[in-house]
Amino acid sequence: MRQLAIFERVSLIGHIVSMIFGLIGILIVIPNAEAIVGVSEFSENVMQWSMAGGGVVYMILGALAVFIYAYRHLGLGKALAFLIPSLSISLSSELLGTSTGFPFGHYNYLSGLGYKIAGLVPFTIPLSWFYLGCVAYVLARVGLKVDNKPTLLRHAGAIALGALLLTSWDFVLDPAMSQTSLPFWYWHQPGAFFGMPYQNFAGWMGTGSIFMTVSAFLWSKNPIKIENLPLNLPLIVYLGNFGFATVMSLAAGFSIPVLLGVFLGVIPAVTLWLKGSSLQTTEKIAVPAQVEAAFK
Repeated sequence: MRQLAIFERVSLIGHIVSMIFGLIGILIVIPNAEAIVGVSEFSENVMQWSMAGGGVVYMILGALAVFIYAYRHLGLGKALAFLIPSLSISLSSELLGTSTGFPFGHYNYLSGLGYKIAGLVPFTIPLSWFYLGCVAYVLARVGLKVDNKPTLLRHAGAIALGALLLTSWDFVLDPAMSQTSLPFWYWHQPGAFFGMPYQNFAGWMGTGSIFMTVSAFLWSKNPIKIENLPLNLPLIVYLGNFGFATVMSLAAGFSIPVLLGVFLGVIPAVTLWLKGSSLQTTEKIAVPAQVEAAFK
């Protein structure tokens, strides 16, 4: 298990570093292509890698880090019970969206994100739905104490809040990634929200809510042991990806989506992390006290 912990940490670090390389490539190298002329061969190869594979690598490493985290702290059953629904449902939504325009609007993916499934959706896109969706749902579920007081209202709240955290990330990412100097997708009919149709947000909320609901049902027979579930990785992954999207959006001149994302995504995520962390401290103190009382 120690080796898995090391692999999880290495994957997380690689995930963050790959995002930084991606930002350098998109925001510095492409707009200043002449800058690579005359640099060393090694530096040129690094720059070319950041352009050709940075996006693919950071999403693979992000998914790997989150899956190992889920496996270590939730068990293989729960890890797969989130991975499989999130991958299959998000891929179905993306294939439907790129084919018909429902549920996100009419759009198409360009190159730069890896092999396209059915020639339409890069294989990395469902991975991003998985790892961002998983950390968002875990933060929401623990922060709302679903497993301590499992009521229908708390379950519904965790699903809705998890989907909102996921969608808030897209508020910030989508405008920049579709309008950067090297766009990764484009909208056939640009919408009113900084180039995005409002329908896109409904599609994100709906897709996230569906696979989180399926996962919540699959998890229901075996509650999470809160005291054994550290929340640092979920918060780091969420804030790291939000930071990537923020830099992209601000560089493109989109400040309002960032502010919206901060209020609807970052602040709730940090609040849930604080609540979940304080709950874990309470649980860890309560368990020894119960053991001591049993021997009196």
